Amino acid sequence: MQLGFAVIPLIHFTSNRKRMGKFAISLKVKILAWLSAALIVALNGKLVIEQLGDWAKQFPSAVIWINILVVPITIAIALLLIYVFLRPLLFKHYDTPATVPHGLATTIEDLEPIIYKNIAITIDFSKNDTDTIRNAIMQGGKNATYTLIHVVETAGARYYGTEVMDHETQSDADNLNTYVKTLKGLGYKAHAHIGFGSAASSIAKIVNDGKIDFIVMGSHGHKALKDLIFGTTVNSVRHMVNVPVLVVKPQLQPK
Repeated sequence: MQLGFAVIPLIHFTSNRKRMGKFAISLKVKILAWLSAALIVALNGKLVIEQLGDWAKQFPSAVIWINILVVPITIAIALLLIYVFLRPLLFKHYDTPATVPHGLATTIEDLEPIIYKNIAITIDFSKNDTDTIRNAIMQGGKNATYTLIHVVETAGARYYGTEVMDHETQSDADNLNTYVKTLKGLGYKAHAHIGFGSAASSIAKIVNDGKIDFIVMGSHGHKALKDLIFGTTVNSVRHMVNVPVLVVKPQLQPK
């Protein structure tokens, strides 16, 4: 048995065009559409009733299941179709204007450059540190103050926090100060800040507490699975701060 329930919603195309001017459907076409739809509904209803009767005759032992399962489902579908039919008539509303998928271009009136005064630079002592620092000073020049951030993620650092001063922590602090001295020697204002524990949380806390207005972070440049593991720091940080984040990927070495 093939039913035509899908035809019912087509009725509404004949009653929802009040503001289309000369393109609106004429009254004669509307009447024909309604009569056609009514005929289709009546025929489908007749087919459904006849099919239920045939099932009851062919499977007498299954009459109880037909009454318990099939009949309520059929009634529910009928009520749904009635609701779809009546809703546009009972709840009239104006057609909403169509919108483009990505919105509309806004009016740009002011294109004055943004001046960043406090820029954070995340350091991981990789080959990408130089490019990260270079991109950072391009944003603020010698007028900005640069906070070089490195997070110690050892077990001791996670447990003791700022109280830990093991060999790795001392080595990281010395290396970070080397970067700071180099920048100061070049005429830039810079200072170091060591974080402890989770990299993302520590970086976000330093940024939020230090009134940083721009962050430059180096990316590990991993792919596939490694990117899912090591790239989570950058992704997590950008969700935990309210300032722009510039991600610097490692430069590809020429073959």
